[in-house]
Amino acid sequence: MTAVAEELPTAFDQAADAAGPETAEGPETAEEAPIKQRKNGLYPGVSDELAENMKSGWADTELHGLEPIPQVAETAARRAALSARFPGERLVVPAGNLKTRSNDTEYAFRASVEYAYLTGNQTEDGVLVMEPTDDGHQETIYLLPRSNRENGEFWLDGQGELWVGRRHSLTEAEQLYGIPASDVRELAGALREATGPVRVVRGYDAGIEAALADKVTAERDEELRVFLSEARLVKDAFEIGELQKAVDSTARGFEDVVKVLDKAEATSERYIEGTFFLRARVEGNDVGYGSICAAGPHATTLHWVRNDGPVRSGDLLLLDAGVETHTYYTADVTRTLPVNGRYSELQKKIYDAVYDAQEAGIAAVKPGAKYRDFHDAAQRVLAERLVEWGLVEGPVERVLELGLQRRWTLHGTGHMLGMDVHDCAAARTETYVDGTLEPGMVLTVEPGLYFQADDLTVPEEYRGIGVRIEDDILVTEDGNRNLSAALPRRSDEVEAWMAALKG
Repeated sequence: MTAVAEELPTAFDQAADAAGPETAEGPETAEEAPIKQRKNGLYPGVSDELAENMKSGWADTELHGLEPIPQVAETAARRAALSARFPGERLVVPAGNLKTRSNDTEYAFRASVEYAYLTGNQTEDGVLVMEPTDDGHQETIYLLPRSNRENGEFWLDGQGELWVGRRHSLTEAEQLYGIPASDVRELAGALREATGPVRVVRGYDAGIEAALADKVTAERDEELRVFLSEARLVKDAFEIGELQKAVDSTARGFEDVVKVLDKAEATSERYIEGTFFLRARVEGNDVGYGSICAAGPHATTLHWVRNDGPVRSGDLLLLDAGVETHTYYTADVTRTLPVNGRYSELQKKIYDAVYDAQEAGIAAVKPGAKYRDFHDAAQRVLAERLVEWGLVEGPVERVLELGLQRRWTLHGTGHMLGMDVHDCAAARTETYVDGTLEPGMVLTVEPGLYFQADDLTVPEEYRGIGVRIEDDILVTEDGNRNLSAALPRRSDEVEAWMAALKG
């Protein structure tokens, strides 16, 4: 990586904090923009001659006739639903800002789900504002315009165009997103002067929140957040298509891993993590969450993301990973694979119990069913097996009533899936966990059994074995569809699939 820009125009320090409480009315002119010297910079400053030279001699790169993003109709419909829910109120939905990783480097930016869901835009510092009108709302997407060439921001600022790449102009943004666009550097001041009821999605842009501090309440803002979470419970056709893309890429990523298990044995779990990540970056935006590449006893740790342990023949590999598409929709799939391609007798017994539990859970996913039904169905099967194996005293009804199976099943059997891996998390309990399944909902079904390496209540041969099987299930009009059915689940099919890939 090259060194970052060494001199930063003060005006564009302000622009980077456009939504903050100290924002200027707008960028200063070239003559009014003093240079802030970077400590330990190799150049003492910028000469007047160089500054003038850098202003000119650049071709016009404005893009014309851009096609709207594929989901432009869907994002418009989502904003219309939001408008209908909160008539007469100003609604403010920020994308968020860059976050520092270390010193002067930032984490890769990911826009807030609420903002991306409503606009399709993914750039930092963006803000969607919906101003109330007599018959709905006037929508504006506030963005940073292209970096300025008059005052040198494009080559002197660390977020200038020559450092991090070209931004879309406001005119280009209007073509892409179907929303009028304005300069975000003017927004904080305008919001401070705003009157009337306002709601903001909190937690993403401290500057925007500061500008609205005397106009909003936590209770009203939470109602906005809850609505936007519940709006995502039922996916539209575009979202279902994106989730299928994510799952298909994920299946190919799992195949990639199986093909290199010998290399993982020679190195560590990180070889598995890196292999899957390559598929995610080539075919998507990223991984949807930290990949769990848990071999041997690490499989009993639910969110093992250190991925620094050994991969040994004879052990199981629990791979829980998902590709995130360029539109932020993520898969979430788990397979528990024998590293050497064959389950031992005990591994197969435990695996088949989890498979049977998952089969029962998937069968319970259908429109009109209670959300909890698939969890209850899967837990019953696992409790039956634990009693059958003598690991817990029956009867099964007693085990379930007291939750005794949870020592080894640990977690819930699934969750909603979408732009967040644990999607719709802010939804009310009565519409989510205590709700009813509807066509268009997408959820995971992922039972597991985990026998900790230090669990003295089970026979020694069980200790250190963890199994989870997870698939992404779409609720349909007449039942369900397994989006990840391309990956085998039954133990004999897994062995045959691995043998074919290795052979």
